[in-house]
Amino acid sequence: MKLYYLSSTIAIAAFYLSGSLYAQKSDTLKEKNIEEVVVIGYGKAKAKDLTGSVSVINLNKTGNQPVADIGQAIQGRASGVTVINSGEPGSNVTFRIRGTGTIQNNNPLIVVDGMPLNGGLNQINMSDVESINILKDASSTAIYGSRGANGVVMITTKRGAKGGILNFDTFTGIQSVSNMIKVLDASQYAQLNNEMLANGGLTPNPEFANPSSLGVGTNWLGALFNPSILSSYSLSYGDRSEKSNLYVSTSYFNQKGVVLNTNYDRYIVQINGDTKLKSFLKIGNSVKLQHDIKKNGSYDIKGTILSLPTRPIYDTNGNWAGPGSNPLLYGDIDNPIGKATIVENSTKGYNIQGNIYAEAEIIKDLKFKSLGGIETNIWYNRTWSPKYSWGVKSQENSYLFEGSNRSITLLWDNTLTYDKTIGKHHINAVIGSSAQNNKYNYLSASVQKFASDNTQQIDNGILQPVQHGNASEWAIMSYLGRVNYNFANKYYVTATIRRDGSSRFGMDNRWGWFPSAALAWRISNENFLKNSNVINNLKLRLGYGITGNQEIGNYSFSSSYNTYLYNFNNSYVSAVLPTVLPNPNVKWEGQEQYNAGFDLDLFNNRISLIVDGYVKNTNDMLVPMSVPVTSGYSDVYVPSINAGKIQNKGFEVTLSTKNIIKNDFKWSSDAVFSYNKNNVESINSDTPIITASGGFNSAIGLIKAGYPVNVFYGYITDGIFQNQDEVDRHAVQMPGSNSATSTAPGDIRFKDLNNDGVINDKDRTVIGNPNPKFTFSLNNTFNYKNFDLTIFLQGSYGNDIFNANRMYTEAMSIIQNQSTAVLGRWTGEGTSNNIPRAIYGDPNQNSRVSDRYIEDGSYIKIKNVNLGYTLPKTVFGQNFNSVKIFVSAQNLVTWTKYSGFDPEVPVNGIDNGTYPITRTVSLGLNIGF
Repeated sequence: MKLYYLSSTIAIAAFYLSGSLYAQKSDTLKEKNIEEVVVIGYGKAKAKDLTGSVSVINLNKTGNQPVADIGQAIQGRASGVTVINSGEPGSNVTFRIRGTGTIQNNNPLIVVDGMPLNGGLNQINMSDVESINILKDASSTAIYGSRGANGVVMITTKRGAKGGILNFDTFTGIQSVSNMIKVLDASQYAQLNNEMLANGGLTPNPEFANPSSLGVGTNWLGALFNPSILSSYSLSYGDRSEKSNLYVSTSYFNQKGVVLNTNYDRYIVQINGDTKLKSFLKIGNSVKLQHDIKKNGSYDIKGTILSLPTRPIYDTNGNWAGPGSNPLLYGDIDNPIGKATIVENSTKGYNIQGNIYAEAEIIKDLKFKSLGGIETNIWYNRTWSPKYSWGVKSQENSYLFEGSNRSITLLWDNTLTYDKTIGKHHINAVIGSSAQNNKYNYLSASVQKFASDNTQQIDNGILQPVQHGNASEWAIMSYLGRVNYNFANKYYVTATIRRDGSSRFGMDNRWGWFPSAALAWRISNENFLKNSNVINNLKLRLGYGITGNQEIGNYSFSSSYNTYLYNFNNSYVSAVLPTVLPNPNVKWEGQEQYNAGFDLDLFNNRISLIVDGYVKNTNDMLVPMSVPVTSGYSDVYVPSINAGKIQNKGFEVTLSTKNIIKNDFKWSSDAVFSYNKNNVESINSDTPIITASGGFNSAIGLIKAGYPVNVFYGYITDGIFQNQDEVDRHAVQMPGSNSATSTAPGDIRFKDLNNDGVINDKDRTVIGNPNPKFTFSLNNTFNYKNFDLTIFLQGSYGNDIFNANRMYTEAMSIIQNQSTAVLGRWTGEGTSNNIPRAIYGDPNQNSRVSDRYIEDGSYIKIKNVNLGYTLPKTVFGQNFNSVKIFVSAQNLVTWTKYSGFDPEVPVNGIDNGTYPITRTVSLGLNIGF
C-alpha cells in the first residue's frame, strides 16, 4: 500500500505539472488575476502580503455539497487541518490544526464576524458564508493570545450585493450506510452456539439441535439502519448602494438519521447591514437567530450487532419481544429496536448571536472601531423512558429527565487602525482592547414512576426525585497590538503582542504576554527576477510566536464544595463535601511555534505552490495530579498541573494548477498534502495517563512519554496454539489460575515480552498509533460551456484504528451474535491461526486488549462529486439572473482495509459502536432573481 500511495502521488504531480506547462502554450483565453483580501485577526490583509501561514478556503469549490455544516464541507481543503466527521444528525465536527497539542481541549477558536463562537460550525448556514480563513501558525494566531494555541478559524458572513439579488438554494438527498457489518444468520449462530457451549462443558440449547432448519432469522441491523432523507432550503436577499448594504436570509435544514429515531432540524435567520451615516462614520450589524430540534435517539449500535438472530423483534401478539428466561441459552440483551423506538431523547436549542459596530475615520488613514457583541444559548434536554416488560427484561417504573443549559456571552472590542502608504513604504498598525464575559447556568431534575404515563411532568413523578444545578462564570480582558510593514512590496515585517488576563487562573498567574514576529522576502520583485516569464511570485516567510490555551475549566485554582444528603437511620442529614482539590498555581498551557515557508507562482500564475514547515512545542501542558488515597481526595475531582510537554512538527503543501483555460473548456486542480509527527516529550510521571479502557479493566488508549498522543496499549499476539505441546512449552498465560484448563489448543498465544515465563501486565506495550502519518486531497474542477463538474478525493495514511467492536463480535464466549469473521475460527489443528476457538467464558481471555483488534485505518475516498448545469437565459427569461441544477454525491466510494462501518472514527482512533458516516446522493437547485 505504501508503494501505491507513493506512485500515485508522483504520477499525479507529474501529470498536472506537464498539463499546465502545455496549457500555457495552447490556451486561447487568459484569466484576469484578482487581488485576494484575507480576513485576519482584527483586520484584513492582501493575500500576497501575508507573512504567516493562513489557509484560504475557496468556497466556489465547496458549494452544493449535501452536508449539514461548514466543517464537513472544508474537510481536506486546507493543509495542516484535520476534520473528523460524525454521521450523527446535528453533531459537530472535530478539528485538529497541526496535530494534537494538548490532552485538554484541542478545538480551534472560531470567530464569526469578529465575535468568538461558543458552539460549533453547525450553527452556521453555509449559504450565508462569504469567506473562511484558517490561521495556523503563531505569528497569525498570537493576536488571540491565550486562545490561539489550537489555531483560529475566521468566518465572515455575506453582505449585500449591488443590484438587489434574491437567491433561492435547495437540495434534497438520500443517505445510506455505505458498508454494513456482516453478522451471522440464525443457522450459523446456532452452530456456533452449540460449539461454544460444548467446549465450555455446558449443555447446548435444545432449540438449536438442527441449526440448518433455522434459516436466516432476524435482521436486527436492517431494522436499526434505514435509508433516510436530507434536505436544505435557503432564501436570501442582498442589496448595496453607495451608503448602505443589506443582507437577509432564512434557511431550514433537516436531516433524518439512518439510525432509527434520530433526526435534526435547524432554522436560521441572518440579518447583516452597514450604513454610512457621514463621510467619516459608518455603523453596521450582524445578527443571527437559530432554533434547533434534535432527536438524539436511544440507539445501541453495538447491542444491535450482538442481538441474537434466533430471537424475534416482535412476539406472536405483535408486542416487543424480549430474551428468554435462561440467559445461558437466550442471552441478556434487551430489545434494542424496542428501546430505540419507545424511548424519547430530544434536545431543543435557541441561539442568538449578534454584534453592532461603529467605525469612525478620525483623521485620514486613522480609524477607530468599537464593536459590541452578544451570544446567548438556551438548550432544553428531555428523556422519557416508559415502563415495559419484554420477556425477562423489564423496566418497572417510567423515567423522566428534564434539563436546561443557559449561557450568555458579552463582548466589547475597541481598535485603532492606522493604514498608510508613503512612497515605497507601507504600514498597517492596530492597537486595541477586548473584554469578554461568559456566564453559564445548568438545572435538571429527574423522577421515576407515574400514576399514568400520559402525565409526563416532573411534578407528577412519585419515586426518587433528583435535582442538580450549578452556575459558573469566567471573563477575559485583553490588550493587543500588531504592526505590518513592507518596503517596496519586497521586504515584510510583522510584529504582534497581546496581553491577556483570565479569571480562570489565580491572581499570581492571571496575566500573561503573547508575542510573535514574522519576516518575508518577495524575491520575485528583485531586479534579477521581476521580469521573469516563468516566476511570477516567489516569497519566503519566517515566523515565530508564543500563544496559549486557557480552555481548562473555570475554578481549578480554588476549592469547591457541594452539599449532600445522607440517610442515617431513615433520617436525611445534610453534609458539605469538597468536590475539587485546588491548584492555586495552575496557568495556561504555553505554546511556541516556529514556521518557515514559501509561496511560488509560475507561468502566468498557472501554477501556485504554498509550502510550510513548522515545529510546535506545547510547554506547561496540563496533566492530572497524582493524589494518594490517604489524602481523602482520591474520589473527588483532582486538578491538573502544568508539567507536560508535547511536540508537533511537520510540513504542508498546497498546489493549485490551471491546467486548461479555453473559451468553452476549463480545467483546474487543487492538491493538499499534510505531514505531522506528534510526540509526548514528558508528562511528569513514569506512569502513563489512561485515556480509554476496554475489556478486563485494561487500558486501550494512553498518554506515554516518548510516544504520540493516545497510542494504543495492550498485548501482542503470536498466532494460535495448534496443539497441547505448544501450550506446554509457552509461558503461563493465566497466572493464578489452573493453566491446564484455562489455556488450550485453539487459544490466542500472547508474547512474553520480558521473558519471565508469565503473561501479565508487564507484557503489555504500545500496539498502535491513531495519528495519521499524512493526509491528502485532490480536487479537479471542469467547466464546459454551461456544465461544471467537480471531483474531490480525500484520504489519510498511516493511522491505526482500534476496532473495539471486534472485542465483542469475535469473542465467541458469551450468548451474543458474532460477525461472519468467526466462520474462519479454529476448530482443530491447522484450521486457523487468526481466529481462536469458541468457548463459553473465555478462560484464556482471548478477548483481552491486544493487537488483534488493531486495523489499518488508511483510506482514500471519493469525498464529493458534483455535476451542475446552468440554464441559458433564453430558457428562463430576463427576470432571472441564473438558474442552476446540480446532482451531488458525498462519500461516494471508499477504498480501505478497515472492516468497520467507516474508517472515519473519533479522533482517539477507537471505534466502539460509532455512528457511521453516510453516503449521500442529492439533487439541488440554485436560482438567482
